[in-house]
Amino acid sequence: MSRGVEWDIDPTLDRIRDLVDVLGEPQRACPVIHIAGTNGKSSTARLIEALLRERGLRTGLYTSPELNTLRERIAIDGEAVSEERFVQVYEDVLPYLGLIDDKHGTRLSFFEVLTAMAFAAFADAPVDVAVVETGMGGSWDATNVADGAVAVITPIGLDHTRYLGDTIEEIAAEKAGIIKPGAVAVLAQQPVAAAEVLLRRVAETGATAAREGVEYGVLNRDVAFGGQQLRIQGLHGIYDEIFLPLFGEHHASNAATALAAVEAFAGGAPTRGEANLEAATRIAPGESYTGGEAGQLDPALVRSGFAKSSSPGRLEVVRTGPTVLLDAAHNPAGMAATVATVTESFGFTRLVGVVAAAADKDVAGVLDQLEPVLAELVVTRNSSPRSMPVDELAELAEGIFGPERVHPSPRLDDAIDRAIGLAEETGEYRGAGVLVTGSVVTAGDARTLLRVQDGR
Repeated sequence: MSRGVEWDIDPTLDRIRDLVDVLGEPQRACPVIHIAGTNGKSSTARLIEALLRERGLRTGLYTSPELNTLRERIAIDGEAVSEERFVQVYEDVLPYLGLIDDKHGTRLSFFEVLTAMAFAAFADAPVDVAVVETGMGGSWDATNVADGAVAVITPIGLDHTRYLGDTIEEIAAEKAGIIKPGAVAVLAQQPVAAAEVLLRRVAETGATAAREGVEYGVLNRDVAFGGQQLRIQGLHGIYDEIFLPLFGEHHASNAATALAAVEAFAGGAPTRGEANLEAATRIAPGESYTGGEAGQLDPALVRSGFAKSSSPGRLEVVRTGPTVLLDAAHNPAGMAATVATVTESFGFTRLVGVVAAAADKDVAGVLDQLEPVLAELVVTRNSSPRSMPVDELAELAEGIFGPERVHPSPRLDDAIDRAIGLAEETGEYRGAGVLVTGSVVTAGDARTLLRVQDGR
């Protein structure tokens, strides 16, 4: 952690390339499904990994940021690496870090080192396929030393504007950098400006596009107890009677994108030992992906894989009476999806919010999305040094909610207790709810405080 964050260092892949080179290029030991985007990356990555594992493949999963422990960023076969294994992998790469630091005159960042550790752990396992989520951006993200046989772009919006650009087009161009020559690019529904940039990149690289709403998508969606029931048009056929234990239209879209990614991978993925992009993409390049029933996945395995899936900290129900939801939404687009899902899937008659957010985010935009659905709001801070001070957050919230609806609380544990008390004021336990949100760190801290266990 003392190595600092990647955005404080000049954007380049030179350092991470040199590091993986001396490690023997572990990023090429198996095919990679690479994921970038603004919202839904981690959820989509977990859904992809669940389907691959259900098909009998040994999987590596690299996600960020963590909710509870740094180890969960590197998972093998659905389980975070152990404390012992994490230390072993770090010690394996440690002798080379000084060499690269000295060569470039700039220390490798925390994320660059962790990314190298993930690839090394996957190569050593070994895994059959690695599902790799970018940290931030795409072109200059440390994970982009890998050439994804399938490149997945989840919905793009305005976030990290200080580092990625302040327009949708600029951000989309950065995310599009993970689309490599000959790959299959699975593109979730995008704003028109982002879609144009992504499709231009597809054409320039000779990749093949699979677009949500054109080549694949959700055909039908019904709210169900504990989640939703889906019918999905995949690249190779229609999949019926899928139960997804996640809430909301955005998670249905994530599931369709995950399914398309796995279909594309299954249609042209190499076996271990021929893990290069040419072997991985036996599908002829063209403007769009054309599939057929012959490449359809086993529907029973799809149903089973999705039914076992999870996405901790994403509208996660962690308590009832009153219901307490944890959600990692941290930008206006993500919060809009959260609000729509809460409205659709939960019949709250009184909902109280707990918000702690990073000071460098569009906090006002997040609060604007929340205002119509919250009866009252408790503002607090999380464990991150980037967390907005409570007095600043309270002042901002009061301008949107009004002073009478905003309650400052310096500590997250006290804030959750306060919100539960406010939610229970009506005495309608079944209709009362608490939404703890505003940041991945907030959701992770709340999981720790509420002692949520999920094996991760």
